[in-house]
Amino acid sequence: MGQQVQGEDRLRAVWWPALSDGLRRAASPILVPESDLTIGFFGDLFRPAGQMLSAADLPYTARDVEDDFEQELLAAWWRAAAETDPGVVAPDAADTLVSTPRSVQAALRALSGSRFFANVALRAMVADLKQVRAYLTDDKVREQVRDRVADAIRPDTRVVVAHSLGSVVAYEALCALPGHGVRALVTVGSPLGIRHLVFDRLRPTPAGTGKQLLGAWPGGNDLTWTNLAARGDVVALVKDLRPLFGDHLRSGVLDNGTHAHDATSYLTDALCGRAIADGLT
Repeated sequence: MGQQVQGEDRLRAVWWPALSDGLRRAASPILVPESDLTIGFFGDLFRPAGQMLSAADLPYTARDVEDDFEQELLAAWWRAAAETDPGVVAPDAADTLVSTPRSVQAALRALSGSRFFANVALRAMVADLKQVRAYLTDDKVREQVRDRVADAIRPDTRVVVAHSLGSVVAYEALCALPGHGVRALVTVGSPLGIRHLVFDRLRPTPAGTGKQLLGAWPGGNDLTWTNLAARGDVVALVKDLRPLFGDHLRSGVLDNGTHAHDATSYLTDALCGRAIADGLT
C-alpha cells in the first residue's frame, strides 16, 4: 500500500541492501546479487493520471471513507492500534463500526495519534483503505495488479518476498501459476489473515464452510511458506496464519520497534533472512 509514487528501481535500491543484511544476520552462505532481485511493481496502477491544476481533485478527507469495506477495515485498524498502543483511545465497544462521518473522524483522529500511523497523513490513510478495497473488489484492478506480479515470477525464480497488500497479490499470483518453480514464499506484514475483508475474498476461494475455511496452498509440496508479523503491526492483524492455511506454514513474530510495518525492518531480521536463504539453498 502507499507505493504509488515509487517505481521498480527506487524500491530495488531500498530492498536489496535490507535483504542482504537479513541474509547476513542469518549467516546465509549465499548472498543475492542486486541483478538477481526483480521487483513486481504495481503501485502506478493506483496513481491517478496527471491533470492540470484547474481540474485537480481535492485531497482525500474523512468524508471520502464512504463504503462498508473501507469503514470496516478502518475500524479494524483502530481496534488493533488501541490493543497495542496505550496512546490510542479505544473505540467505545469491541464491535464498533465506523459507519458515520463522526465515527470516521474519531477513528482517523485516534490513528493519527498512534505510533503506527504517526507520520502518515490523513489523506494517505484514506488512500490506503481505497487501495485495499480496489484490489479485493474491482476485478479489472485485481487482474492488472496480479498480472504485474505474475510476470515478474520467471521460470528461474526461487524466492518470492511479499509485503503488506503485496502478500495478497503474490499469494494469488502463485496460486494461478501451477507448476511454478518457487521454493520459498516469504510474506511479511501481511493482512491475509483478516477474515471477511481479505481471507474470505481470496482467489481461489478458501475451501470449507464457516470457521472451517482453509486457504489453498500456493504451490507444490516442495514450497516453503514463511509468514512474519511484527508486534504492533496494525496491518498484520492476524499474526499466525496456520489456522487458515495449514500447519505446514511457518509462522513467526518479531519486533520492528516503532517501524512495525516497514518492509526493510522485516527484511533485516534474521528470521526473514533465514527464510529467504532456505529457498536459495
